[in-house]
Amino acid sequence: MADTAMSPPGSSNSDSAERSETRSGVPAGRGDAPLDTAVWRLRSRGLWKDAAELLTPYAEADASAALKRSVIMIERCMYTSAGWDAAEDALRAAEALALTDAERGATACERGYLAYASTLLSVRDRADEARTALGRAAALLAPGSPARALLDFRRGLISQHLAHNPTGAQAAFQRAHAGATAHGDVLLTSFTWRHLAAMAEEEGNLPEARHGFAESLRIREELGYLVGIAPALAALADVEPDPEEAERMRTEAGRLVRLLGGVPVWLADQLGHTEPPLDGRGS
Repeated sequence: MADTAMSPPGSSNSDSAERSETRSGVPAGRGDAPLDTAVWRLRSRGLWKDAAELLTPYAEADASAALKRSVIMIERCMYTSAGWDAAEDALRAAEALALTDAERGATACERGYLAYASTLLSVRDRADEARTALGRAAALLAPGSPARALLDFRRGLISQHLAHNPTGAQAAFQRAHAGATAHGDVLLTSFTWRHLAAMAEEEGNLPEARHGFAESLRIREELGYLVGIAPALAALADVEPDPEEAERMRTEAGRLVRLLGGVPVWLADQLGHTEPPLDGRGS
């Protein structure tokens, strides 16, 4: 299962002159470091609704804050399979405020991801919309834009999960990994490691798969990305040769899912934990 990417404050080395495109296509915002930090702490713990509410006063007129808010609401959909109408409203508001090619490209990338999530989680088939939106993002974003790494990653997701084209997916993930590394987008590299590892697992290359999953887990633990740790643990457990260690990882993943009130929902289903998400995390 694919999750999303949005780096925490201070984890990106992107040039400040490109503020409208830093942190995986999410604007660096208004320069309010305490606000950015507070938003990151909430969303990294699955409190997307609370994180979005912090941005609401700024999102009414600021394209950067509006885009950040839409990213959070879309991530909530992916992890909880809930809040679709709220995410759509937030994204439309961001699209209405986008004026530059960089801003329009970033919102198009989010439009493609929302449509992809809806399709992947069997809410509504929006595969054509996802492809069209990501194609529009590719036309709008400058060749050297830091946001291109996230765009490549999401095109890889469509190739992997919707088009069932592993060759295209692997090429896109490799481009995304190189771009994220070059621009210092640390959290995005945890996603590219994870998906490249999954492809290695499918090819039977278990040592490479273990390395990639372990790197993904290490990064998420170091960043404190709590909602992403359980999926990383479960993925690593699947390629762990020691049965006792694999079981320990799955047990820890289950504990984290319970701690977050059943989030991510798709992992909770796999682990047999079906408690509905807590208030603020899903509905």
